[in-house]
Amino acid sequence: MPSEFRVTRRVEFSDTDMAGIMHFSGFFRFMETVEHAFIRSLGLSVWPRPGAPEVGWPRVHAACDYRHPLRFEDEVELELLVREKRPRTLTYEIRFHRLNAPAVRDAARGVLTVVCVRRQPDGTMKAAPIPPEFADRIEPAAPGRLAEAPFMAG
Repeated sequence: MPSEFRVTRRVEFSDTDMAGIMHFSGFFRFMETVEHAFIRSLGLSVWPRPGAPEVGWPRVHAACDYRHPLRFEDEVELELLVREKRPRTLTYEIRFHRLNAPAVRDAARGVLTVVCVRRQPDGTMKAAPIPPEFADRIEPAAPGRLAEAPFMAG
């Protein structure tokens, strides 16, 4: 079962501030990009499709630590690791690797926790167990995998 996923993105002009450095909010958009790509790689979607479980995935925690700036046109590998799977939540660790540096460089590391919710008859959302269609296809990364590659200033 998948416990990690990688996708490569390029920092676009619209991701940057006036100094040409990726704005902090761009890191969160990139984290969402790799999360959605991971779910699609499993043949699923975060958006309910006909016949699929009607659940939502709001964020209950999002954080990012920054070490090195990413700049316009940098090529970035986003590495998603499933840090934890609980009955109603998934926590991802996302590592940002700048690929076009002289050596691959850890630029940032983020954490994203999402909760599975179902819409109630009154329109409110309530936490719900992760449907088997998702839970059966996602596994937490091996503890050793999460412990490797400490976040270095490199």
